[in-house]
Amino acid sequence: MKIGAVMFFTAYSMSPAALGRALEERGFESLWVPEHSHIPLSRKTPYRMGGALIRPYYDIMDPFLVLNTAAAVTTKLKVGTGVCLINQRDPIQTAKLVSSIDQLSNGRFLFGVGNGWNQDEMENHGTVFATRHKLSRERIEAMQAIWTHDEAEYHGEFVNFDPMNQWPKPVQQPWPPVIVGGAFPYAARRAIRYGNGWIPRADRLEQDGVGVLIDKFRAMAVEAGRDPASLPITIFRVPDDLAQLRFCKEVGVDRVVFSLPAEREDTILPILDRWAAVQAELAR
Repeated sequence: MKIGAVMFFTAYSMSPAALGRALEERGFESLWVPEHSHIPLSRKTPYRMGGALIRPYYDIMDPFLVLNTAAAVTTKLKVGTGVCLINQRDPIQTAKLVSSIDQLSNGRFLFGVGNGWNQDEMENHGTVFATRHKLSRERIEAMQAIWTHDEAEYHGEFVNFDPMNQWPKPVQQPWPPVIVGGAFPYAARRAIRYGNGWIPRADRLEQDGVGVLIDKFRAMAVEAGRDPASLPITIFRVPDDLAQLRFCKEVGVDRVVFSLPAEREDTILPILDRWAAVQAELAR
């Protein structure tokens, strides 16, 4: 079972280059970065963790720039969006971003995607909240067409373009893993329909039981004609609880990702060292 870290990078946090090197030196598999283009002052949808929205949501840097910086100073560390808000991004431009970072990292990019929760933020991008899921699917399908065809075209309800050329193509074939984030069962169904993996959050899995929902997800995949082995599970925001992590490993979770605060090295490095010890225990 692989272990990665997720962090909101800000002007006051540890830099992506320094964190990327620190993660690779300690044998961690991946670095993940969330996305918010901005935070509107209105709030039609409440913060899902409860209470006031924490400051890093307002201050977070662009994920592709951050990840490319980390990839440039490492050789093995995988870099991933955790998650990219597809329904707020132009698919043609995003397809080029994904291909470019996959080329520049020599095939180390993981394309975590999600449909978001902040209605006001989406609407500022012209996205209708009620149809955001179909819009996201069409944008991902359109990008997959661009990555796999020299003359790509796509015709949907929300995304529509005639034959076009775009290069570079990704290093990873047919494309970097599209790993769909979100809760069971709706995001799980989306992952099965057009993804190459599923990202649930640890706290939400705990509500119904990690093993129970993983079994249900794999059964859904089989019913849809997908091989569960082609849909690895990445659990985000896991605690450093050895018993829970060993259970995740036993049930075949592919990857777990722990959260780091948006802080400087003096706060982050001891957390990494603690997790490095956990990683060593899991490997025994």
